[in-house]
Parts: sequence; C-alpha cells; structure tokens
Amino acid sequence: MTGKVVLDAMGSDNAPHAEIDGALAAARDLGVVVILVGQPEKIQPELRRCGWRGDGDRGIELVEASEVIGMDDPVATSVRRKKKSSLRIGTKLVTEGRADGFVSAGNTGAAMATAKMVIGMLPGVDRPALAALIPTKSAKPTLLLDVGANSECKAHHLVQFAIMGEAYSRAVLGTLKPAIGLMSIGEEEAKGNDLTKEAFPLLRELSSLNFVGNVEGRDVFSGLVDVIVTDGFTGNVMLKLSEGLTEAMLSMIKRELTVSAVTKAGAMLARPAFRNIKKRLDYSEYGGAPLLGVRQIVVIGHGRSNSRAIRNAIRNVKEFSENRASERIERGIAETNALHRMAGSQEPPKRVRVH
Repeated sequence: MTGKVVLDAMGSDNAPHAEIDGALAAARDLGVVVILVGQPEKIQPELRRCGWRGDGDRGIELVEASEVIGMDDPVATSVRRKKKSSLRIGTKLVTEGRADGFVSAGNTGAAMATAKMVIGMLPGVDRPALAALIPTKSAKPTLLLDVGANSECKAHHLVQFAIMGEAYSRAVLGTLKPAIGLMSIGEEEAKGNDLTKEAFPLLRELSSLNFVGNVEGRDVFSGLVDVIVTDGFTGNVMLKLSEGLTEAMLSMIKRELTVSAVTKAGAMLARPAFRNIKKRLDYSEYGGAPLLGVRQIVVIGHGRSNSRAIRNAIRNVKEFSENRASERIERGIAETNALHRMAGSQEPPKRVRVH
C-alpha cells in the first residue's frame, strides 16, 4: 500500500472546490496523501486559498490533466479520444502503482468505462458492479449491487455480484457471515421475472454463500439481509428512490416541527436524536459507490458530492485497500469457478471472459 489516493479534481458539479476541500479534510483526518488530477489553472488558486504552498504540502500533490470529460459528453468517444483527461490520467496513476485507488464524482459511465479500459477486470469477473450502502433501521447499512453499471444482466452476473458483495461485506463492513438476498417481487422462488428465477437456484447451490432467498422492496431498509443483488437498472431506480424519499421525509419532518411554538420546543429537546438520524440518512456519509470487479480500487461519487462526500469517498478507498477487499473478491470468484469446473457444470457461473 502506498498510502496515496488519486482524486479526479474536475469531476463533481462543484469542481474543483468540493474536491479540494474534501481532499484537504481527508489528508488531515485520515493520514493519506491525495493526488489531485486536473487543470492546474483551476486547481491551484483554490489550493492557495486554503494555504497550500506546493506539492506535498498538507498531504496534497498535483498532477496535470488538460482535458475534462463532462457529464454530457458521449462516453465511448470521450473516453478514447480524451487521452489527457483527468479520468484517463488518474486511473493510469493507479495502474502504475503510484496510489492505492481512484475517486471520481464525474461522469459515472465514463468513469466505469475508463476503469475497465485502463485498469482492467479481475481474473474471472465478467462485469463490474457498482455497490451502494443503503441505510436501514438496524445499526448496519445494507450493501446493494448493482446500482447502475449494468442495465441488463444475465443470471450468472447476479451470482458474481453476490460473491463480490459478500467479500466486500466481510472485508470492509466486518460482517462475519453476510446474509445474501435476491431482489424480486415475492419471497417464493417461483416469483419474479426470468432473470431472478434463473439466478435463484444458482445462488442456492453455492455453499460458500449464506443465501437467504428472495427479498422484496420493503425489505431493503429492514436490515434483515446484509447484501442485496439485482440488475443495474432496478438497483439504480431503488437507489434514486431511496435518496428522494429520504430528502422528502427530512423536509416533511422539518416543516412539521416548525409549525408552532410547542413543536419548536419539542424539536429543541429532540435535536440530538434528529441530528443522528439525519447523519445516518445523509448520502455524503457513505462517500461513494465502489466499482467491484476491477483490478484496482475505484470509487465513484455523486455528481452533486460536497466536500464531506469527497472526504468519505477517499476513506472508502483507504478501508478497501487496508482490508484487501479486491484480493478477497478475486479469491471468491476463483473458488467458485473451480467448484463448477469440478462439478462439470455446463451453466453459468462459469469461467468468464472480459467483455
């Protein structure tokens, strides 16, 4: 481990202000060195505003990237043509061993495509998956994947997502025996669409997984399972729905607590509890979504990420690296492929090829 994290300084809607403040906070709080990648003419004035005196000062280094892939840029052409983009240069630094991982709050599709092209996939992994932590009513959040990397999936992709999610939950979240659920429209095995019906028996056959069966939408926030697997289209809808619902609930609570002097007085007494609830529901507390299945650590944040979200995304990389989650994922995939070769399986999950 290098103790360094590469940060795309040009990614978020508030770039580079949010990235710089987040990087400084991460360097101060986490003891990491952050390599900012982007356009110096935009980054350096912001750094000097914070008292930065040059490369290495306050745990911040700067690497120039003259091009930026914007939120509205076409993914396929931009990733290949903009070779001096912050995404291309940032991921290349990681492949060269100069940092432990890469963080971007920019164009999600471009970040994923760049990671696959520059960093590459772990052996045996077909497709990467974005994994997001969903707050629950229990003390620990639930890991949901995929939340947007693959809008269409096959059954063996969901099996691989389960293996990767299980490894991440063990390594980073400290879950001893993660309970794995398959998102569907009913608890019974026969419920669901063709994808879930095909994935169910494949997951059940894996003795290495603690597969508990189908889970429904209402179970996502219950904390009954540790990992939920689904296709990227469904997962992304669920993620955005949970974010919108959280914002609406907090807004309604705030409005109701300020309608009269009595409710305001009650709100003052309950302020510590409400503060804790808001913190647990705040997306910025979770940093970003790790892209599981690529050879190096990549964390992708919200486009609207603030400095706290950036700081916590860098923390995600640090925890991922320290707990060697990539190695656990690779080992889990390899063991599963070996078991199916021994069993003479003709169906996925099989040894897969990188697309």
